Amino acid sequence: MLGRSLIPWMLGACLAVAAQAQTGKPVRIGLIAPLTGGSADFGNSVRYGAELAVKEINEVGGFLGRPLELVVRDDKAVPDEGRRVSEDLVLKEKVDFTIGFCNTGVAMRSLDVFQDNKHLLMVPCSQGTAVTTKYPPAQSYIFRVAPPDILNARFLVGEIVDRRKLRRVAILADRTGYGEGGVKDISDELAKRNLQPVFVGRFDLGVKSLVEELRAAQAAGAEALVVYTVGPEQAAAVRSRAELRWQVPYFAPWPLSFRSVLEQAGAEALEGTMMAQTIIQDLANERRVSFLASYFRHSKEKRIGSLMAAAQTYDAVYLMLRALFQTKGDVSGDALKKALENFERPHRGVVTTYSEPFSASDHDAFSVNMIWLGVWRRGEIQFYYPEDAKRSAFIRRKES
Repeated sequence: MLGRSLIPWMLGACLAVAAQAQTGKPVRIGLIAPLTGGSADFGNSVRYGAELAVKEINEVGGFLGRPLELVVRDDKAVPDEGRRVSEDLVLKEKVDFTIGFCNTGVAMRSLDVFQDNKHLLMVPCSQGTAVTTKYPPAQSYIFRVAPPDILNARFLVGEIVDRRKLRRVAILADRTGYGEGGVKDISDELAKRNLQPVFVGRFDLGVKSLVEELRAAQAAGAEALVVYTVGPEQAAAVRSRAELRWQVPYFAPWPLSFRSVLEQAGAEALEGTMMAQTIIQDLANERRVSFLASYFRHSKEKRIGSLMAAAQTYDAVYLMLRALFQTKGDVSGDALKKALENFERPHRGVVTTYSEPFSASDHDAFSVNMIWLGVWRRGEIQFYYPEDAKRSAFIRRKES
């Protein structure tokens, strides 16, 4: 059965109780994501990915007969709202642990709620470098199943400067914590090569045109463009580049891959633009094909908002279940933290196989070798390099 093919090895322990009524106390999981507003496309992918994982787990008995229960909150991509719902889940609802945050500015406003209360937070999407560096990992209760932007920057600058030999790089970034971090990370990577951006343009969320900023980058002689912002503003940048008929190579982190960018910018304007990805739809990868089939049946969507957001969240739920097995049901922050930092055996996820994803000194599950270069071609995201597509069936595991 398709559902069975998606169940990780550790759920074998639950099969003996699968036929029993789940009468035990639920394991309550907080889930925070932007379900409305400009970030709703990947926020709802988070929700559907989490729901699918919980559904599968409960179908085979939950956690030793205890059902998993999602307690969902919409942060609306607003930092103060993210803070409010974080306090609600941790202090009022007293959920056992939380999976959440897509927007870096929202996450940063809320991190101390989890840290101060020793409450385990697993971040499936937000990639701002500061999310997992605000607190030293040895003391931190913040973990992440997404590549930090410091890795995205290393990957993108490696592609632009080292591989393509382009040295005049312009950066466009929104005025949020995410954009601020992107400017810093890209600039730091350029500085390692004795380079600096030829132009840095900043803009507010909600902007409809970036023609003037792009024109300034063009006048500065930019040979490559890196854009750090979320879906609607990526669409504005792509449309503006098409309006100028400027065929400068366009690079971005993962928000360029969102469904909303395609819907708002159109396939023609997006053609050839490139982005960092942890997962790309691949018909040769049975695990991913099965996941997507189950996802679409569950979500009823015709096109996924963000494959990365959905798959990383799905994997995050299973990683937390794995931690519960190791703690024998102890949901204290200290117990879950220790379990995540000391995985006893690999977990085969959708994005990758997680062997030793975390340690006491590293709470990020990805390394730079696990990032692919994706490209928009004819309205679909594909591997930019044919050799990557051929190698995609081989698991890329975290490197030290």
